[in-house]
Amino acid sequence: MPEVKIYSTPTCPWCIRTKQFLKDHNIAFTDIDVSDDEKAAEEMVDKSGQMGVPVLDIGGKIIVGFDEEEIKQALAL
Repeated sequence: MPEVKIYSTPTCPWCIRTKQFLKDHNIAFTDIDVSDDEKAAEEMVDKSGQMGVPVLDIGGKIIVGFDEEEIKQALAL
């Protein structure tokens, strides 16, 4: 299973939905709160070119937003 990181904020509804999707599929992930960590926010923008959340890093594959099909494909679900 690839390492999964999610760059998110606590109030973002799509972030909450994405994290719930991962939990529902028993996928371990690291949640990185970019509202509270400027360095992590810069890292997210460097990786994705985006300032919006959520941004997922699934084994080096960057997915912007809650794209369920792309997430399933990256995780081989």
